[in-house]
Amino acid sequence: MTLVIDRRGALALGGSLGLAALLRGRGAFAADTSQIVIMQTEAPRSMDPADHTATYTAAVLEPMYEGLTGYNEKMELVPVLATKWEGDATGTVWTFTLRQGVKFHDGEPCDADAVIASFARHLDEKRGLAASGRIRNVLAEVKALDAQTLRFTLKRPYPAFLKLMAGNAAAIVSPKAEKAGALGRAAVGTGPYKLVEYKSGEYVLSEANPDYWGEKAPTKSLKWIWTQEAAVMNMAVQTGDADVVAPLPPVFAAPIKANPELVLMEGNPTAVFWVALNCKLAPLDDVRVRQALNYATDRDGLVSNLLYGFGKPATSPLSPAVFGYDPTVEGYGLDLGKAKSLLAEAGHADDITINVAVQEPEAAIAEILQGMWAQAGITLNIQKMESGVWTAAAFGTPEQKAAQGVHAVIASWSTGTFDADLQLKPLYHTDSWSPKSANLGFYSNAELDEILNKAGSSTDETERKSLYAKAQRIIVQDAVHVLLYYPNDLAAARAEVKGAWLMPGGEVMPERATKG
Repeated sequence: MTLVIDRRGALALGGSLGLAALLRGRGAFAADTSQIVIMQTEAPRSMDPADHTATYTAAVLEPMYEGLTGYNEKMELVPVLATKWEGDATGTVWTFTLRQGVKFHDGEPCDADAVIASFARHLDEKRGLAASGRIRNVLAEVKALDAQTLRFTLKRPYPAFLKLMAGNAAAIVSPKAEKAGALGRAAVGTGPYKLVEYKSGEYVLSEANPDYWGEKAPTKSLKWIWTQEAAVMNMAVQTGDADVVAPLPPVFAAPIKANPELVLMEGNPTAVFWVALNCKLAPLDDVRVRQALNYATDRDGLVSNLLYGFGKPATSPLSPAVFGYDPTVEGYGLDLGKAKSLLAEAGHADDITINVAVQEPEAAIAEILQGMWAQAGITLNIQKMESGVWTAAAFGTPEQKAAQGVHAVIASWSTGTFDADLQLKPLYHTDSWSPKSANLGFYSNAELDEILNKAGSSTDETERKSLYAKAQRIIVQDAVHVLLYYPNDLAAARAEVKGAWLMPGGEVMPERATKG
């Protein structure tokens, strides 16, 4: 299973808390009346941006919704529904000036009251919206200073706040549609495209919004379809039944790259695939055994066999696109001799058995690891599970996992703020033990907790980088996970499609795309 916090990439914030605003980077393209068909691997989970955490749902909603901030193609943080903002010296109070004259697709005004209503539902725990947790953990309140000015008060300094505001969860929704309870089925935002039809199980159709406040959409309509069949996806872009397909299975990447009629869209790695090790269950409660598993893993082999070379071996718990990533962290190389030596030192000179819980999409990873680890005298017992059963096993308590004999779980993580705070805290902080969050192996290190707490609230970018460099080394040394690889974000498009781009995390951005 691929676990996704959010789906937007980000650059590090500048040192100044006061930011001058520039116009959003929407390129200038001639009008195009054609339709662009985009095929993805799954249907949208909701038409409400606050009620999902899925990359490919966000892709569908992106052209229809907007937040206060956003990103252009260069991944620069830019104004959208806010024209400017400023943070105070403490980093806990932010003032936003709203763009005037913006209307939702249903004609309602996008004013201070609408923005407050959008965030009020995040702060209401009873709503249970899927993406509210990340905002509620940071935001204390939102107040209007006047019809166009808002003051956001945070619970603590949060250096990634502007990035959080650029995420799909923070998109501003029509208060009229929200009150009617219609957002789950019918998107109502302020974006350059508006929803025409959502036919469950078949397609989502959106068309250019003629009343859009900014530069009008250059293409008449966008149609989103989906399939879980990799071969169907590949064939669709080859034949032109789809203009863009995402994510592209790596097996097809090289042939598509060589085809002059097609374009391979390749992004900077953002997700980290790993094996979470149960630090509370023998024999993995011994760091030497966990380190042995890391030394027994051929990451280059995994990248070659599973990603066909379109990825990188993971050396750090952070991916290259995330703020705080330290490329000098060495990680573990393949060293079977060292693995055997550590196992013997830990009292396991003979064969040991590790049980790993996987879903079908990760079964191939487990099978390759099974062969690799066997060379070091480690038997990997693969427990394939359906989604619901896997989730219960992966997010069980220490007692539940001990009873079920779950030593390890294979999964991945990508955070759309692309800031180390939402990458490291959920996976490695003591307060994040499952089922509360995603520390699936019940790892606990007081020094690391202190570092993550300090880095997550510091407004000093240099200090944060230094702290996260220390954090990465501690996590690697303690072998909390067997870090596997960073897969490149891949998509494919017909050569006649211009202007579409990949957001870090794999989300296709078609707002300014044209065809022909």
